[in-house]
Amino acid sequence: MRKGKPKKRVIASDPKYRNTTVARFVNYIMKEGKKNLAYSIFYDSIDLVAEKTTEEGLEVWKKALNNISPSVEVKRRRVGGATYQVPIEVRPARKISLGMKWLINYARLRGEKTMKERLANEIIAASKGEGNAVKKKYDMHKVAESNKAYAYFKS
Repeated sequence: MRKGKPKKRVIASDPKYRNTTVARFVNYIMKEGKKNLAYSIFYDSIDLVAEKTTEEGLEVWKKALNNISPSVEVKRRRVGGATYQVPIEVRPARKISLGMKWLINYARLRGEKTMKERLANEIIAASKGEGNAVKKKYDMHKVAESNKAYAYFKS
């Protein structure tokens, strides 16, 4: 058994905005250790967002993350012979990481030519409350709402 919880790793802030949330987001974008490519994708998409919306790109991105972040999720809990989906509140750190993962995954599934355009358009859509990532959040909330009868199974 463990003798305690492992320590949280400290993530260095990104070079342009000096923001640790941006650095975490870039780490989720990164594939095969290509961090410079991930940074250029993120920064270029933020610039594209700023051009298209005439607002500050980073603020639009933060608004999009807030719109995507779920407040409830369901966890499977086995009671007797049956498995129930029990709705639980999401921890603040997990909220942000789920939102980031959804934003990137649904940006990758879009049809635009480059990843910069895909990410920029998904960010814009999410900041308006549209797009697949926002739909994913509403679907998760709907499942949690329909299973709230099993909330007393929380451990």
